[in-house]
Amino acid sequence: MDPPLSPTTYSDGLKKETWRNSLILSFQTLGVVYGRLSTAPLYVFGTIQTTDFKSNETAYEYFSFIFWTLTVVSLLKYAFIVLRADDNGEGGVFALYSLLCRHAKVGLLPNDRSTKEVMQHEEVSTLRGKVESRARKAIRNHRSGHYLMLFTALFGACMIIGDGVITPSISALSASSGLQRSLSNIKYTSSTDAEQTISDDLKKYVPVPSACVITIGLFVLQYYGTHKIGFMFAPIVTIWLLFISGLGIYNVFHWDPKIFSAVSPAYMYRFVRKINKASWKSLNSILLCIAGSETMFTDLGHFSKRSIKITFVCLIYPVLVLCYAGQAAFISKHWNDTENFNHLSESVPKHLRHVFILLSLLASAVGSQATITASFSIINQCLALRCFPRVKVIHTSDKRLGQVYIPDVNWLLMALSLSVTIGFHDITRIANAAGMAIVFGMIVTTCMMSLVIALYWEKSLLVSGCFLMFFGFVEAVYVSACMLSFHKGAWYLFVISAVSFTIMLAWHYGTMKKYEFDFQNKVSTEWLTDYSPGLGVSRVPGIGLIYTDMVTGIPAFFSHFITNLPAFHQVLIFVSFKPQPVPCVPPRERYLVGRVGTKDYRIYRCIVRYGYCDQIRDTDDFEEQIISSIGEFISLEESDCESLASPEGRMMIVGKPLLDRNALIPIHDTTSVAGSTSIANNETLGSPLEDSTERKTPVRRKKVRFLMPEGSPRMRESVREELQELINARESGTAYFLGQSHLTVRNDSNFMKKFLIKAYVFLDKNCREPPVALNIPHAALVEVGMVYII
Repeated sequence: MDPPLSPTTYSDGLKKETWRNSLILSFQTLGVVYGRLSTAPLYVFGTIQTTDFKSNETAYEYFSFIFWTLTVVSLLKYAFIVLRADDNGEGGVFALYSLLCRHAKVGLLPNDRSTKEVMQHEEVSTLRGKVESRARKAIRNHRSGHYLMLFTALFGACMIIGDGVITPSISALSASSGLQRSLSNIKYTSSTDAEQTISDDLKKYVPVPSACVITIGLFVLQYYGTHKIGFMFAPIVTIWLLFISGLGIYNVFHWDPKIFSAVSPAYMYRFVRKINKASWKSLNSILLCIAGSETMFTDLGHFSKRSIKITFVCLIYPVLVLCYAGQAAFISKHWNDTENFNHLSESVPKHLRHVFILLSLLASAVGSQATITASFSIINQCLALRCFPRVKVIHTSDKRLGQVYIPDVNWLLMALSLSVTIGFHDITRIANAAGMAIVFGMIVTTCMMSLVIALYWEKSLLVSGCFLMFFGFVEAVYVSACMLSFHKGAWYLFVISAVSFTIMLAWHYGTMKKYEFDFQNKVSTEWLTDYSPGLGVSRVPGIGLIYTDMVTGIPAFFSHFITNLPAFHQVLIFVSFKPQPVPCVPPRERYLVGRVGTKDYRIYRCIVRYGYCDQIRDTDDFEEQIISSIGEFISLEESDCESLASPEGRMMIVGKPLLDRNALIPIHDTTSVAGSTSIANNETLGSPLEDSTERKTPVRRKKVRFLMPEGSPRMRESVREELQELINARESGTAYFLGQSHLTVRNDSNFMKKFLIKAYVFLDKNCREPPVALNIPHAALVEVGMVYII
């Protein structure tokens, strides 16, 4: 297990949030977080079959359901409870899962097992001095529960991805349908037959093509990043909210001021008492009123809890209640005398309908933005936790963690969304799939949240059970309504989710099996340090960087290399990247450095820790950081501070400022400095893992030189000698060793194992990104292939 990260790790650099900052962030949330909630009135009532409205009382009953669903789920559950369960400022399903991984020891990911063998320390926990609860012990000791939590988190991620496919389609199609109805109402001077022909053509040819244009434009804009898009969309959402709130007030007082009496739960009871299969299905449409509530939590890392809560409580919630009340008031008076009476555009006064159509077209794009952003965020977290194939990730902001753009995923979502629009071209059928994605995503959050309440907040099982039963019951009601419409569009969500879940599970399973093979076939350190000299192994000048997932012993591919080519470099550095179930790891706690063998061998091990929101993949000076960390380790080795005993020696957390000066001073130019020793100009490694920055022009690499500090009175001669050897080795050049695995399955394996491994091999061969270091010079790259029999 890794050394504990300091409790102030993620707050040291954060300034205290002022009310001014909160108000600015609240304005920005309108363009990113609340776009979908604010555009839900476009299709909530509109997706209910007109035949389901039997009288004006039906409009009252539906409004009662909408009011209490918004109040219980969006306001009470998310705004006042779930937002409190952030993971150091990050939200979403994987944020809850990471809390459980750290505090309930339920993790199955490779990082949970990787460093147990190399580091032993006294665990620092908030439970120190307390007796561990029975629930925590029971879950920790039952591995089946660990698998269940991982599968639940992956299922929740699949629901978010599926929602990112469906939401752009239904939002754009709802707005374009309103455009079609507006154009159909234009009066022509020609005959009635001509008018009917034009109306039919508009109905047939306008909605789907215009929705496709809107969808394509939306996904093209993703290249510019969440911050710019959100800043551009926030004024649009603000104008839209003001418009629909004014529309709601007008409809309430103009058509039916008594509509607010429907907030009484008695109307829900009347609806349930006379329920039938057809009317029960309509709850699937009512569920859409809380579409986007999950993004309040998923997009938490972009903003703050205060800003999200202020915006929802003070603006979004009252505006939506007014809008739905006004629409229900209009329907209660026109349920039997107007065609398409249940669409929001019909309740708009005729002289304002063109303004409404323009605003709805713009707002529909904003509504889709929240789910697309959430899809990027959840896939980025899955990548860091090794639950998704390697793809290019571009960080669009250097100020806000989690603001990412994934080109391959973006175009895939666009293609799937267009297939939904063209294939279904029916708002009701798409709404059935959207409702399924919403409710299942909320159920996953409810289940994970109940565990967080019991295991992390340390509340009683009664409190956790009450949370699960109350909100679980509300969501189960809507699940039953969604399942009745499974064959009418909702099946598409399960197809997308099944494919996504299979990809994630296969990648995770293949990664785990590969790690287990490496662990079982590694060779001991003594084989390299003690036995290899007797085999005639020679040392050559330079530095060898060996990338491996192992943190103890020698990886099998490197021993395979030495066996066939008995030579390795003057300085060896085994580099391992280990994801942590936290949002980010600060630079001062990122590098763990230790020795392999005695000092004379000049073999080091460096473990690089990173969180699921870290931008470590974007660093352009990784090689410089590794060498500086080794130099700092050499200087601090005699100190017992932050050291950890291990079978291979001591591991130190490096990165903290030295008391006097740095052990090695990097210089980013080609000018020699008199009186000091430096290395020759050489190209640095561009990126440790995936290079997340999209480059359209050739990149000019940095030239790095290192200087030794002159005349440091605190530096021993042996330390200066070892640092000088490190500099000399750097001057001779650097080689990069990468293992290339070829997985095969045993013939006697079961079908599921064969399927998952073959799927992993297929995904690994077709990944758009290599496993490490895109910018490694080809002349310095050594790839060692091995066959893994799983």
